Amino acid sequence: MNKELRTPDFIFESSWEVCNKVGGIYTVLSTRAKTLQEKFQDRIIFIGPDCWTETESPYFREEKSLFAEWQWEAKEQGLAVRVGRWTIPGEPIAVLVDFKPFFEQKNDIYAWAWEKYGVDSLHAYGDYDEASMFSWAAGKVVESLYLWLSDKSSEYRDVSFGASKVKSLNAQRSTLNAVYHANEWMCGLGALYINNVLPQVGTIFTTHATSIGRSIAGNQKPLYDYLFAYNGDQMAMELNMQSKHSIEKQTAHHVDCFTTVSDITANECVELLDKPVDVVLPNGFDDSFVPKSSAFERKRKLARRRMLEVANALMGEELKDEETLIVSTSGRYEFRNKGIDVFIEAMNRLLRERELAKQVLAFIVVPGWVGEPRKDLFERLEMKNEKSDSSHPSSPPPPLEVPMITHWLHNMGHDNVLNMMKFYDMHNRHEDHVKVVFLPCYLDGNDGILNLTYYDVVLGNDLCIYPSYYEPWGYTPLEAVAFRVPCITTDLAGFGLWANKEIGRQGEIEDGVKVIHRTDYNYSEVADYIKDTVALYSRMTKKETDNCRKKAAALSKRALWKEFIKYYYEAYDIALGKAEKRV
Repeated sequence: MNKELRTPDFIFESSWEVCNKVGGIYTVLSTRAKTLQEKFQDRIIFIGPDCWTETESPYFREEKSLFAEWQWEAKEQGLAVRVGRWTIPGEPIAVLVDFKPFFEQKNDIYAWAWEKYGVDSLHAYGDYDEASMFSWAAGKVVESLYLWLSDKSSEYRDVSFGASKVKSLNAQRSTLNAVYHANEWMCGLGALYINNVLPQVGTIFTTHATSIGRSIAGNQKPLYDYLFAYNGDQMAMELNMQSKHSIEKQTAHHVDCFTTVSDITANECVELLDKPVDVVLPNGFDDSFVPKSSAFERKRKLARRRMLEVANALMGEELKDEETLIVSTSGRYEFRNKGIDVFIEAMNRLLRERELAKQVLAFIVVPGWVGEPRKDLFERLEMKNEKSDSSHPSSPPPPLEVPMITHWLHNMGHDNVLNMMKFYDMHNRHEDHVKVVFLPCYLDGNDGILNLTYYDVVLGNDLCIYPSYYEPWGYTPLEAVAFRVPCITTDLAGFGLWANKEIGRQGEIEDGVKVIHRTDYNYSEVADYIKDTVALYSRMTKKETDNCRKKAAALSKRALWKEFIKYYYEAYDIALGKAEKRV
């Protein structure tokens, strides 16, 4: 029997990545926003950090008329906020808060968290203070805005949402039905604050990856075989993660609804946080980001041409589109967790693969410690553009110095990607049939060399490869298949497990997604699987690759937000139900 779910009048959601594109959570929130905005029409309000002091955020448009009266009240309460629109599909309301003034109260805030919830901030370092002050400020914003909206409840409660109206299980209640959704440990403190001062508001906490699980994996320790034996508190002490682990664990235990993004991370939560999740919220995608029909093919051709131009200028080559298989890996610069190491290993082995039918151009698209775009590469690209106007063909120039990287780094001698390539003597020589190019910057279309957005680069690939060791969900493979690019991933990624479930067996490249079985110890085997799959794909006919692309796109349709949003409605219902009982 289907029960009627409680529906919030307002949803407040906070994240460090609201209007702040620094990681994967930005993609989660920005692609989901349109689906929620269609249902709740400006009753979904995002709270993010106002860290744009020297330049304006390219993802935020201020609108002083939005909640204008409340903005004055907030100012009187000592809250420095800007209200506007997040410039993404759906354009939801966003509130950016300046959290820096709260540093003066830091010790009092940490004392409050210890006394009320046992949160240990004593061992804080790095980004813990900054995140905590933002989290506290976000909680204060939600408290202030919720109370103001409650005063205006007669104006807001019975407004039409398109074809339907706000439904309440208690039409006579005097307060607004609201939930506060905090993302990651970085927003945990604010969730605890709301839990304490506004018991009538349902609280939801999503850990997109446990801080201690990520740390165990990143420190070369076997995570999966020994997960049952790890004690989260003990490992936090060993890895100097006490404060982040503490806020994450206490938030998980005290909110009304604790969630994560995949079954594989749900297991981590039980073992490392001693708390099972209430519901799993898998990450979907919004296909409005994908160009349609003729625009798709045009953008794909332009992206491939530019990627080949940059690679050819860097290496002094003449790689041609129809003779080259373009592959890539991308994501956060977590060398082991994201499988960047095994990607390089596979490309090195592919150098000696006799059954490779095409040249392979492999890009590593991972933001590093970027210094500046290479002037020598920029000048060569400019010179090539000038010569392209000439009718006289010219032979390619010699390769540039360090023909593996597009932008200079601050830490050239200590970079993991460059050092592993140097160790394997991978220098993109003319005779090498596999050439690897490191793109170490955020691709916003203005990097100074490639000047393509990340999605354009994905679009230009033949095959994307994400051999993750630690990947709670895996947006990169989902984005790839949404752009009709077949991909390789592993069953240690939440997306890989989901793909296997949808396909009904272990995915093969012919299904659009090749899912490799990965363990704590089969690194070498994974590298061979990648090598063999790339070689196989290079030998496929156009008809066969077109079929792979169609299968990839079809699979991505099953992961659209319209398919996954129901789990969020379940989470809202759980949180509202517990808040209802509490008050």
